[in-house]
Amino acid sequence: MSNRIMADHAISERLSERVARMRPSLIREVVEFGTGREGLIALWFGEGCWPTPTPIVERARQALADGDHFYRPNAGTAAYREAVANYHQRVYGTTFAAANVLATGSGMQALALIAQALVTPGDEVVIVEPVWPNLPETMKLTGATPVLVGLDAKDGRWRLDLDRLIDAIGPKTKAVLVNTPNNPTGWTMAANELAALVAECGRRGVWLVTDDVYSRLTYGHDHAPLALELGAGADHLISVNSFSKAWCMTGWRLGWILAPASLITKLESLTEYNISCLPGFTQSGGVVALDEGEVFIVELKSRLAAARDLVAERLKGMPRVRFVPPDGAFYAFFSVDGMADSLEAARQLVRESGVGLAPGRAFGRSGEGFLRLCFAQEPETLREALDRLEGFLA
Repeated sequence: MSNRIMADHAISERLSERVARMRPSLIREVVEFGTGREGLIALWFGEGCWPTPTPIVERARQALADGDHFYRPNAGTAAYREAVANYHQRVYGTTFAAANVLATGSGMQALALIAQALVTPGDEVVIVEPVWPNLPETMKLTGATPVLVGLDAKDGRWRLDLDRLIDAIGPKTKAVLVNTPNNPTGWTMAANELAALVAECGRRGVWLVTDDVYSRLTYGHDHAPLALELGAGADHLISVNSFSKAWCMTGWRLGWILAPASLITKLESLTEYNISCLPGFTQSGGVVALDEGEVFIVELKSRLAAARDLVAERLKGMPRVRFVPPDGAFYAFFSVDGMADSLEAARQLVRESGVGLAPGRAFGRSGEGFLRLCFAQEPETLREALDRLEGFLA
């Protein structure tokens, strides 16, 4: 046995059980396999090719120039929290106060805080899948057992069996976690189904956590239905959101949680023991995004709608491909007849065709046989990637 293997084994023996059980990201595995290959078209991550709008960047730059270099409040600056509350009032018609808002270092960190706040080892969290792998893995790290309820592709759309989801709520269930619009499928929960779930979780005393990061990126609507809209005044609803997608700010790592004020107070304390606080200058950029970013969101949605149509038309003509166009988000999640190992297929696609896609297995067992393509790209990039993909499949 080599010295390195022996050292790795010795370290593993001293790790916590939760880290020892942690599953590496299969998306990252493909990325590491493909990074640095000449001519690669990388469509594996959930981010667009467009930069952050200039007014947002300039406001953050100005905040730095003005000396915003110091610690800020755990829960976020007053201006940031008020801007989030006002944004939700303007867009969704909700009536939240700044006390209901927590600034977070990304949507991902928001989910980690929620898991720490809610989960006791042995609890169950019901999750709709296929789903971004970070959601169930984050819950597992705090000792929860994910109970997965799969979507079905029927009659040209992704659909949820709501009765099956509700039946999955048991005596150990601490929370139901729903990502809508969904990554990777684009499935968007209908308002009547979401309202029924809000009521059922309230009746059973179970938290309903919604990952609303893609809520503005819908086709034909201003925004997706939001649990917070449908359950006004309810004390069991938690919403996670982020600037990454609708404002093209993935690298800023900036997001928020909306929740009952008493829970926000606890999450504020957890923030102290996680990251202490967010930088003030990034929050200043976020305020501009919320206050002045509607024009950009409309323009982005127009680009994404055109990209979705382009990808859908091309995929429909490819051999062995089955594809349900998404209602929201910016992914094409398509199955390939005869593909038994999506991870190996993603590696092979990188190796032979120079296209980087995410393997469906990364999104849960029901994702095997699928690949995910992020279409938040310029048309010429998509056309070239689709030409390569079609050649690979043929």
